[in-house]
Amino acid sequence: MAELSFRNGRIFDGLRLTEGGARFEGSVLTAFGADVVGETDLEGDILGPGFTDLQVNGGGGVLFNDAPRLAALEQMAKAHRRLGVVRLLPTLITDQRTVTDAAIAAAIDACTAGVPGIKGLHLEGPHLSVARKGAHAGDLIRRMDDADLRALQDAARALPVLKVTIAPETVTLAQVSALAEAGVLVSLGHTDADFETCQDYIAAGARCVTHLFNAMSQLGSRQPGLVGAALASGQVSAGLIADGVHVHAEAMRVAWASKTGPGAMFLVSDAMAVAGTDDTGFRLNGRMVSRQNGALRLDDGTLAGADLDLLRAVSLLVREVGVDLDHALAAATSVPAAVAGLPDACLTPGVTPLEDMIRIKSDLSRVVALNG
Repeated sequence: MAELSFRNGRIFDGLRLTEGGARFEGSVLTAFGADVVGETDLEGDILGPGFTDLQVNGGGGVLFNDAPRLAALEQMAKAHRRLGVVRLLPTLITDQRTVTDAAIAAAIDACTAGVPGIKGLHLEGPHLSVARKGAHAGDLIRRMDDADLRALQDAARALPVLKVTIAPETVTLAQVSALAEAGVLVSLGHTDADFETCQDYIAAGARCVTHLFNAMSQLGSRQPGLVGAALASGQVSAGLIADGVHVHAEAMRVAWASKTGPGAMFLVSDAMAVAGTDDTGFRLNGRMVSRQNGALRLDDGTLAGADLDLLRAVSLLVREVGVDLDHALAAATSVPAAVAGLPDACLTPGVTPLEDMIRIKSDLSRVVALNG
């Protein structure tokens, strides 16, 4: 490719929005800003870095648990790329040890092969609390043993990013410290642990909280729970499923306003197999999950992942929660990338490739091709 240039748009650099254009040479960003005058009229659309999603269970008709293989990761990544995601952590929910081992191997293969978009792995379980299992299979939840710990330490050495969601009920403080020392991004979730216990686990090395408000001890007047610990501690960042189903908009607004830094709130899709398709449902551990009214539910009404993409989450944050657009975009791009330690999530002339950028319609309705 020779030169591709844009004008009359808004450029999001990963932190803030500015008016202007952008220029690419040889498929690499060379300049952006108010003084860049290009050929293609953006008509007010937004150019910026693609989304980063740290919780992707499936997509394109594939659920990672059902197919913990390289081909499945390639299919998932392609489906989410069409939704604007250029960095993702494929996520395996609670399953048998053999499936977890296969998922680790598949993620290592994908990262070694340079599969576009796959940046590591997120293991959500099986070391969780049965009391807060949500849609996870309770009979597969178990305590972390020495073999589990060694496998995770080995995986962390082989992967760019390994995120592991755990509950204090099934993982010890010493194990959390050992995981953190090995480079694992330890995230608290699916737990009924009290505020003080959660603080202890944060002190031991937990640096994240999985889907804030969901499947965890809640914020009460006398028992602040994990929600309270997540908001009070600047050492942890918290993922948020901003679909208006998992969390009420007003609860999001309060959490957003009260989160102690430098830890921050960021967006996750918690997407399942139906993401990027018109499918009406799928099976999870042999149970039917139905797609209805913007939600994915088991037959008993339990939420099972989300029918959500990050652009819709950004739009909801802006329109229903009152978050500034630049902060909402950061929550889907540079913030989760920083949480996971992924580089180059902000626009950098001479570094950022065209393939890592997206064009968003000005009304936040969809992602379109940069040459379209």
